[in-house]
Amino acid sequence: MAPAVLIEKLQKSYGDVQAVKHVSLQIEAGEIFGLLGPNGAGKTTTLRCLCTLSTPDSGSLEVCGVSVLGQPKQARQKLGYIAQEVALDKVLTGRELLKLQAALYHLPKKSIRDRVQAVIDLLGINDWADKKTGTYSGGIRKRLDLAAGLLHEPSVLVMDEPTVGLDIESRTVIWNFLRGLRDQGITILITSHYLEEIDALADRVAIIDQGEVISVGTPSELKDRVGGDRITLRLREFTPDEEANQAKQMLEQLPVVQEVILNAAQGNSLNLVVSSQSDSLSTVQQALKEAGLPTFGIAQSRPSLDDVYLAATGRTLMDAELAAAGTRDLKKEKKQAMKGN
Repeated sequence: MAPAVLIEKLQKSYGDVQAVKHVSLQIEAGEIFGLLGPNGAGKTTTLRCLCTLSTPDSGSLEVCGVSVLGQPKQARQKLGYIAQEVALDKVLTGRELLKLQAALYHLPKKSIRDRVQAVIDLLGINDWADKKTGTYSGGIRKRLDLAAGLLHEPSVLVMDEPTVGLDIESRTVIWNFLRGLRDQGITILITSHYLEEIDALADRVAIIDQGEVISVGTPSELKDRVGGDRITLRLREFTPDEEANQAKQMLEQLPVVQEVILNAAQGNSLNLVVSSQSDSLSTVQQALKEAGLPTFGIAQSRPSLDDVYLAATGRTLMDAELAAAGTRDLKKEKKQAMKGN
């Protein structure tokens, strides 16, 4: 049986920027598969290539055994795509928009009415179906977008940042709905930079950074590979460089400490990988006290997906987000300067 999604050696560049570099993934039928990474990592580009919205420079993509490049029309019939930004015609009602979408999918005219009502019932949006979409909240807009993506009963549902910008209640509704689809045998591929979202939903996850897949496995497998507990430490609200470096050098000498990473982007906080011992936290606290170093905040935890990312790249997802934001701002400033000249 062919996998639900097969991506092999995918590459895609935009000018001088190589957005995706040799990405290879295999996603099995009936699982929720997460792509985790910061903005600019290559997640959306990968999805756009899979959904025939962008042509890759090289590589191959298949959906349920159908070649995306060789048979794009047949591949699209098996795919439902929900983009990050919900684009709705504010003048139409939800029902009218779904009927239009059904016509674009070339659903038989006789079945459109029943199919539209079926997805309205499925998403629980009967109370809003005959109201103009311009009056919808963000959560209802996302539900309508999901309904549109499910109209043609796809085998694989692809969602780019499914709950970005939604409140906690709306996110929970979407999460539970996606779990229900998975239980019905639908394969779901989602991208997210929300750690808790991927941890809560994904059966398996691929961590992607700078256009490359750096690790694949279940959330538990990825965390187990990292090993050790985590201690997050901040000496002061904004710790001076000299003091932070002093603490780093001192803590690296402790037998219970396996690694110390200085996080300059978050006020010179210190991320420690320590032995999974009950006294690791007290050992670190005692060492800081003996060295005359203050403790503004300290906490111990089991490994998280952010720790997996940190171990693989040497930076946290927050660091990567900040770096990507800085790069975008710099490019914007250069463009404005060129226009000014």
